[in-house]
Amino acid sequence: MTPGRAETLACAPFSGSYAPADCEFLLKPIRLAPTPVALKERMIQGATRHYSEMLAPESLPPPAYLALFRALTQAHAERLGREILSLAAYIARTRVAPLTVVSLARAGTPIGALLTRALGARLGIAARHYSISIIRDRGIDTNALRYLLRVAARPAAGLVFVDGWTAKGVITQELKAAVARWNRTEPEHLDDRLYVLCDLGGAADVAAGYDDYAIPSGILNATVSGLVSRSVLNHQLGAGDFHGCVFYDQFAAADHSTWFLDQIAATFDAAKIQEITLEARAARGRQTREWLHACMGRNGIADQNLIKPGVAEATRVLLRRVPERLLLRDPGDAEVRHLIELAETRGVPISVEPTMPLRAAAIIHSHGDATGRTASARSNEP
Repeated sequence: MTPGRAETLACAPFSGSYAPADCEFLLKPIRLAPTPVALKERMIQGATRHYSEMLAPESLPPPAYLALFRALTQAHAERLGREILSLAAYIARTRVAPLTVVSLARAGTPIGALLTRALGARLGIAARHYSISIIRDRGIDTNALRYLLRVAARPAAGLVFVDGWTAKGVITQELKAAVARWNRTEPEHLDDRLYVLCDLGGAADVAAGYDDYAIPSGILNATVSGLVSRSVLNHQLGAGDFHGCVFYDQFAAADHSTWFLDQIAATFDAAKIQEITLEARAARGRQTREWLHACMGRNGIADQNLIKPGVAEATRVLLRRVPERLLLRDPGDAEVRHLIELAETRGVPISVEPTMPLRAAAIIHSHGDATGRTASARSNEP
């Protein structure tokens, strides 16, 4: 596409329940009836529908679960503040201003908003934050990139891609492939590096840490992400549109999106900036890959997409997939209390693996044969 293509974009940013200074979503709000979880899973694994065409139902968390979220936020506020601030300082030192934080919706959205606050409030560096869609097998939203570069006029050298965490590196690979395609065909050259809070698989380019823990924003859905759904790409979106989303304004009374940002940002002034190093990346990646392969062998699973490693990924499985089993290293660990509550609520069996290098993992129920050999690797939701 040529730069003039931006003039035909039929879309504009919106902020969800965030203040515009915290986040602008480059997503198009649409209406979309939810697909029951079991039906969604069958269609995904049967390759009759792509996961991005559907959304599972979202509901408000029960009071006890919400109390766990608030307790986790309070328990991890200082750690999150330190890691966010350290990552922000690394970005400020190594990237070209003016900076544009481009978070990958929606796991990356709260992290992007916090990085933007840290850059401005603590480091004195003005930055803008936009949250955009990237979809496995379908790539990044190129209309969103065109908007950033040609309508918002954000310099390409200052675009910084951010996500919440990585596990097996699926979205990292998708991002790098998408940026490579962009750089081959478009005049602006983009940097494909991905910055994350937590990297469990050694897949991100830069991470604040490699420890598997319950990042609080990862245990809720829309009510900690600006009341916005996971991104959607279906027949409702036209050539000039951003990827879509559902805006759950009916959940406004229970929204914790800005509350979460405020709790973490309140720790920035006292937080100590720590040096970010990449020394642990290779070892962490090797450790996770070895465990993943061993887990596949023990459970007779041929499709690695049926195993989701880490607390955050296990949480997503229990919230919106059909789980077969939850794996825990230590059921008494406070970091997995919410997983136990979710598993017990849904009747999901729990297995204990004391030697696993992660705090948790989840196995998705296969709708193919017993080993997952007929489940579609291409259509599984990340």
